[in-house]
Formats: sequence, structure tokens, C-alpha cells
Amino acid sequence: MEAKKLKLITDELSKFSGMVQEEEVQALADAVKHAGKIFLAGAGRSGLAARGFTNRLLHMGFDVHFVGEISCPPIKEGDLMVLGSGSGTTQSLIVMGEKAKAVGAKIATVTMFPNHTIGQMADVSVTVPGSTPKKAEGEKNLAESIQPMGNLFEQMSWLVYDSVIMVLMDDLHQTSEEMMERHTNLE
Repeated sequence: MEAKKLKLITDELSKFSGMVQEEEVQALADAVKHAGKIFLAGAGRSGLAARGFTNRLLHMGFDVHFVGEISCPPIKEGDLMVLGSGSGTTQSLIVMGEKAKAVGAKIATVTMFPNHTIGQMADVSVTVPGSTPKKAEGEKNLAESIQPMGNLFEQMSWLVYDSVIMVLMDDLHQTSEEMMERHTNLE
């Protein structure tokens, strides 16, 4: 018997995936390619999606770090900070973005609201459809979801990050086998 709720979710993801602009995905891939170090940050489930992206960028051989880990080095000029924030107003991420900008790093964001604070400071923005209870009064979601809270945005973020990886694989002529050579062997 078909998992009906799962089918509803995958249909929704398929429906709204066409709202993500290929040019924005390519711009994020280009920013990654030209960065010194890459730093990622996100709060809550958006942060989990960003952690997944961090892991795949590591597998591609990039010098990549998730902010808040004890092994995270300082950000510097020429580096890239990728901030995942559905609302574009997550205070802790705004502070990180301001610090990154102050030292000359570039900012990229994956967000529903590129016109909000984080999007305004970003050099590269990927607009991802979703809905959130954190929107401003009178503001409309980019998509109305059948799922609770920010699920659609968080799932779409993960898929956008994976599509950036696939663009990078094509651009850099990397294979899954080459990436697997950089996968941890301590599991």
C-alpha cells in the first residue's frame, strides 16, 4: 500500500521545485568555486540542511567549515559564508553575516525572503519556496504548504544544496567515486 502522506510531500516538492531559479543555483556554485574557505551556518532544521551541504562540499575537496564547531577557523577576506535562513531575519545569522562582511568575506544565502536583512547583505541569494510562521505581519509565503511549520523550506533547501553539488560535480568534472575517496573512514 502506498504511503499517502509521503506521496503528498514528494508531490509538493515537485510542484514547487520549478520556482527555484537555475541562475541562482549556478551563482551559488560559482561563489563556492571561487572562495578561499567556505563557512556554513543555519539554525534549527535549516542548520541541519546546511550541515549536509558542508559534508558534501568536504567530499568534493573544499576547505569547508560549519560555524560553531570547535575546529572552525577564522573567516577572512576572500572566504564565503553561506547562511541558510528561511525568514532571512535569524538574529544569530545576521551577526555572523555582519562579522563576515566586516573582514571582506562574501555572503550567500538560501532563503524564502531575499529582501530581508540577510538577503540584503548577501552577494548571492537563492530564493527557495516555502512557508513559515516567522514571516512579517501582512507578508505572504512564497508557497502554501500542506506540511507543518517550515518543513517545505527545509526540504527544498536540502535539495537546492544537493543541486549545487551536482552543478559543481559537472563544472569540476568530479565523480561520486572521487568524492567517496574523501569520505570518512572512521564510521
